[in-house]
Amino acid sequence: MGRGRQKAKHTKVARDLKYFSPDTNYNALERELAGSGDARLSEDLEKWPEYVDTYADDYEDDLEDSDEESKTA
Repeated sequence: MGRGRQKAKHTKVARDLKYFSPDTNYNALERELAGSGDARLSEDLEKWPEYVDTYADDYEDDLEDSDEESKTA
C-alpha cells in the first residue's frame, strides 16, 4: 500500500518541472558562449595546477603522427 500517494507525489513533481520556466539572462548566456575560452582555461589551470594534463603535448604529437600516416596510406 502507499503506491497511490507516492505516484501522486511523482506526478506533482513532474508537472512542476514540466511547467517551470526560469528567467533567462540571454546577455549573460551570449557572453559565456562567445567569450574567449583560452584565457579562462589558463586562469583555471593556474588556480588548480593539479588538473594540468602533463601528457597533453605527447598525446597531440601522437595524433599528428597518426594523421600523417593515415594520409599517406
